Amino acid sequence: MIEKKFRIVILVALLVLSGCSKSDSVEDYTEVPPSTDLLPETGEELSGGQVTVFNTSQEAFGFFATNLTLEQKSDFGVGNSLFRLPWVTAPSSTNGRDGLGPFFNTNACGNCHFKDGRGRAPAFDGELGTGLLLRLSVPGIDAHGSPMPDPVYGGQLQDNAIFNQTIKGKYSIVYQTISETLSDGTVVDLQKPAYQISQLGYGPLSGTLMISPRVANQLIGLGLLEAIPDAAILALADVTDSDSDGISGKANYVYDVQSNSTKMGRFGWKANQPNVKQQVAAAFSGDMGITSSLFPNENCPPGVDCGSIPNGGSPEIEDLNFNRVVLYSQVLAVPARRNYKEQNVLRGKQVFQTINCTGCHAPKFVTGSDHPVTALRNQTIRPYSDLLLHDMGEGLADNSPDFLASGSEWRTQSLWGIGLIKTVNGHTNLLHDGRARNVEEAILWHGGEAQKAKDKYKQLSPQERSDLLAFINSL
Repeated sequence: MIEKKFRIVILVALLVLSGCSKSDSVEDYTEVPPSTDLLPETGEELSGGQVTVFNTSQEAFGFFATNLTLEQKSDFGVGNSLFRLPWVTAPSSTNGRDGLGPFFNTNACGNCHFKDGRGRAPAFDGELGTGLLLRLSVPGIDAHGSPMPDPVYGGQLQDNAIFNQTIKGKYSIVYQTISETLSDGTVVDLQKPAYQISQLGYGPLSGTLMISPRVANQLIGLGLLEAIPDAAILALADVTDSDSDGISGKANYVYDVQSNSTKMGRFGWKANQPNVKQQVAAAFSGDMGITSSLFPNENCPPGVDCGSIPNGGSPEIEDLNFNRVVLYSQVLAVPARRNYKEQNVLRGKQVFQTINCTGCHAPKFVTGSDHPVTALRNQTIRPYSDLLLHDMGEGLADNSPDFLASGSEWRTQSLWGIGLIKTVNGHTNLLHDGRARNVEEAILWHGGEAQKAKDKYKQLSPQERSDLLAFINSL
């Protein structure tokens, strides 16, 4: 009897373990099918490889790569200070941070890149330090292929000046509402900006002036993008659209000041800077009027003797401190993905691929082995950009060529960190001039090479759109 009961217990246990209930017989048992849940890729959450930080606070963009040397960590701290604290006019007892102006847009890098994040257009006329500036050019190129600046106001409208100097001018923005209708009847209102420059201090602007608004971008992962081999980027270029998918993509080639040569551009909205160092030097010069060894000349309109205005030295930021700011800008870590295992996010990832957003927003690269910062070498990163120029259509055109970039071509924006911009910067404004107030509006502004992807987005069901937006905001 005991042996019989024991056998019954064993049989019931085996049935339970095999997925049968007590009432099931072995003959009519059907195996449970495997799970149909979508799964993330291994390491998908590590957007910056080992240069990834797990932080979702307002400070998420401000951490350094953990695999830096002690000396680099120290330099990062000094670079952080030089980046965030205001620069002052010369002469000053603060001689390591003086020489502001005489013409400038802001007095600190961190005013436009607040918490190392993204700027926006001003919410009202006269609001300062929001991170939107106007590039100015006229038809033609200089000896290095750069855009020709306005002959009076230069290549950028600085709307501030130090005491006793007349500002160059101010700008204002007027928005026109245009609408896009999705396939289910949903109407999305978009805002199209128009720019007007007024309060000119030095005479009229050129009659052939071209204006290109540029908003300050978040700084995460710049050194990782710099470390991607040229060949890996060029492998994604398809200038003649040989595969007939409507997407060409081309590299910009720009002037490298330090080497006095032409290099591939990969930074800036039109990929008009070859490396982080020149990007930082150009920002010091154009945005704050701070001279460096790369750009030693002040930005002065005709008739203004900048040589008679006190400066902070020649150059105003010495190489030691300048290189610290460059390192700071190179090694800011990339926040890890959030919600990357959730089914709606994984479905959205499938939609992202299906409608061919990946045709420009390339998901993955491996950095090279020769970057000066060892921590940035040989990292598998997921920036969701090909760093190439693409024609985005007339709707987004600024009609301002920049080296090889036409007036309607823009560098593919990296999407990593996009879902944390609201947390860090308090807004969700996107695109080169901040006109899009959220991800959906940014998609609906796509045209040109991205027209097919936009049209497919408009045909998605509400659930598919929700999934896609959830995926993008997880990046």
